[in-house]
Amino acid sequence: MADSEEADRVAVTAANGEFYRAFGSGDIKAMDVLWADQAEVSCIHPGWPPVRGREDVMASWRGILAEPPEPAVQPAEEQVYLMGDAALVVCFEAIGEIFLAATNVFLRQGGAWRLVHHHAGLTEHRPRTARPRPSGTLH
Repeated sequence: MADSEEADRVAVTAANGEFYRAFGSGDIKAMDVLWADQAEVSCIHPGWPPVRGREDVMASWRGILAEPPEPAVQPAEEQVYLMGDAALVVCFEAIGEIFLAATNVFLRQGGAWRLVHHHAGLTEHRPRTARPRPSGTLH
C-alpha cells in the first residue's frame, strides 16, 4: 500500500472517530465542523426518511445531540474504502448491547475529510468483536 493511501486511510479513520466522539458527547460544534459545506449532504437516521441538505441535516443533529444516546454510540469493525477524493466507512454502531449497521461517506474538502452522508439502520447481526449475548442459563 502506498504511503499516501495509508495516510488517507488513517485520516478517514480519524475523521470517522471524531464523528462518533461528537455524536457520543453531544458536541454540535464538532459535528458541524465534520460535515461538508461545499458539497450536497444527506443523512438517514434509523427509522427516519432521508434528510437532505446541510441546513436540514444539521437541524436533525441538533435535535439528536440535545440528548445524546446513553450509553454513547461507539464504532466497531470499521472498514475504510478509498476512492480518490471520496471514502466510504462501513461499520457497526454499538449502543450498549444494541447494534446498528452504518455507512459514512467522506469527501476530501480543503485538505480534510468531511462527511457528505451518514446512514444507520437496525441489523440482526453483531460485530465479531462484541461480547457474546448472555445465554439466559445460570450455571
